[in-house]
Amino acid sequence: MRDLVELLVKALVSDPDQVRVTELDDGGDTVLEVRVADDDLGRVIGRDGRVANAIRTVAKAAATADDGGRVMVEIVEADRARPRAD
Repeated sequence: MRDLVELLVKALVSDPDQVRVTELDDGGDTVLEVRVADDDLGRVIGRDGRVANAIRTVAKAAATADDGGRVMVEIVEADRARPRAD
């Protein structure tokens, strides 16, 4: 799943070397945190979040096809990270 999201995001951005997708386990759910260069953040989110929603839809469809459970895709700014549940 991580590889699919990384492939999609790298195709959208101008600096694919800066794309980082981190896979986290959140109580049985899979969270994919996507980080890109600051200049590419708008490309990944899109107008009114349409591109980000499309990425989420593809990831959820792929997870359903693979019976991979629930998948959430989060676009994270470079200096912000999701707090971990320990």
